[in-house]
Amino acid sequence: MTIRTVSTTPFSDQKPGTSGLRKSVPAFQKPHYLENFVQSIYDTLNPAAGKTLALGGDGRYYNRPAIQIILKMAAANGIARVKVGQHGILSTPATSCVIRKYQTDGGIILSASHNPGGPEGDFGVKFNTANGGPAPEKVTEAIFARSKEIDQYKILDAPDVDIDTLGESKLGSMTVEVIDSVADYQALMKSLFDFDRIRELLTSGKFRMCMDSMHAVTGPYAHALFEKCLGAPAGTVMNGTPLEDFGGGHPDPNLVYAHDLVEILFGSNAPDFGAASDGDGDRNMILGRHFFVTPSDSLAILAANATLVPGYKDGIAGIARSMPTSQAADRVAEKLGVACYETPTGWKFFGNLLDAGKATLCGEESFGTGSNHVREKDGLWAVLFWLNILAVRQQSVQEIVQEHWQTYGRNYYSRHDYEGVASDRAQELVDRLQSLLPTLKGKSYGSYQVEYSDDFAYEDPIDGSISRNQGIRIGFTDGSRIVLRLSGTGTQGATLRVYFESFEPDPQKQHQDTQQALGELIAIAEDLAHIRHYTGMDKPTVIT
Repeated sequence: MTIRTVSTTPFSDQKPGTSGLRKSVPAFQKPHYLENFVQSIYDTLNPAAGKTLALGGDGRYYNRPAIQIILKMAAANGIARVKVGQHGILSTPATSCVIRKYQTDGGIILSASHNPGGPEGDFGVKFNTANGGPAPEKVTEAIFARSKEIDQYKILDAPDVDIDTLGESKLGSMTVEVIDSVADYQALMKSLFDFDRIRELLTSGKFRMCMDSMHAVTGPYAHALFEKCLGAPAGTVMNGTPLEDFGGGHPDPNLVYAHDLVEILFGSNAPDFGAASDGDGDRNMILGRHFFVTPSDSLAILAANATLVPGYKDGIAGIARSMPTSQAADRVAEKLGVACYETPTGWKFFGNLLDAGKATLCGEESFGTGSNHVREKDGLWAVLFWLNILAVRQQSVQEIVQEHWQTYGRNYYSRHDYEGVASDRAQELVDRLQSLLPTLKGKSYGSYQVEYSDDFAYEDPIDGSISRNQGIRIGFTDGSRIVLRLSGTGTQGATLRVYFESFEPDPQKQHQDTQQALGELIAIAEDLAHIRHYTGMDKPTVIT
């Protein structure tokens, strides 16, 4: 085995987004492309020699070849040990769990999350730091800076490593430890939730659930947790085998892409509870019989019921939510007497709050929920949290949500996604709207009057760092909001996300159709932003 130093030239497009570097598979397969970015990560470890890393991915196409390249480069760069998930499988929250449990120096996660996979699909590389969370901006900026000047990378000439057999092997002087992908994560879940009570619920014969893993990474975890450990009948987990192309599906757990599960939960003889997770296991969708729980409501309900769960029986320190997420959690925080933090979109912004003990539960409207148990959002954790609440309260999902609305009021909330918009047209829309912001305060639109309009900026209360231009907010005097932002999670064109929120305190008015309840706000957004004109679309690609 010899270390080979390969000359290379920089690529100009290796700036990590909120969840690492995401590109199409063919982009990553270009000569030197993956290697350049990985070497840039290793160079910022400063030094890489002697470090221990975790490594795994969601099983999508190119996962296994990429792992071999990353391992051989790790050995060439003097890394001492890499803990890699068996078969190359390690969900994003499980990777965070492994980093924290074994106090590694960080980890590399191979995933494009909820984006489609396959030979022409998407791929991604993300670096998580020693706290288990996504690299903060100062780290991703350093990686990007290095990628713009890189002129060589190191790789070990060696046979591929066996990543299918548990145990240790040597790659040069580096130890490769193939670990059980599920065991550490399952042990952590057992420490947080009342598995005995959940098992009683799932084996009572009176309660049925359906878990859709969407042929993505959570299949092995869901089979181990729900069917083997908690006694749910075989078949409870659907689409539970990870596939490189996710079975041709789009592994995004929402009402559009998880349509198989939605049809089951809204069909005849529907189960009592349904859930779905995404490509890398960090997102979740929660359904009751003929009932959809918005992610914003889910966060608020978990917070309001946290003391029913053993891991949170002493209460929570605070709640953090992304700015576009509805303000339902704010009302719970106020009643509990704890702080509620509003951050930009991107889980990395929760890390400092969690590390400082300021927040316990976190959530984003994009189907991500989590807590201080790891430093990533965690789909199966959210499912177990809901099952624990259902087991204790012995009510249906719908009853729990509607009782919550009666207590706290209902935040009607929806997100409209316009996917694949020409990037220049999307930017024109944003630029035009930003130019209007100073003129909007005090203006009336239908029955709404503008109270504020701005481009959200966030000052981190822990380290004082400031993140600007995080999304356009138009707030009205009754507490309603319209938010617009361009998403950084896609790889083709731009995705415009438009968020609508309206608060309804009257229980008699809390059972309207969401889109009808928000109809006037939706019309105002079109009037202000000229969405159809700039996107060329008559309607959103996805409504959640």
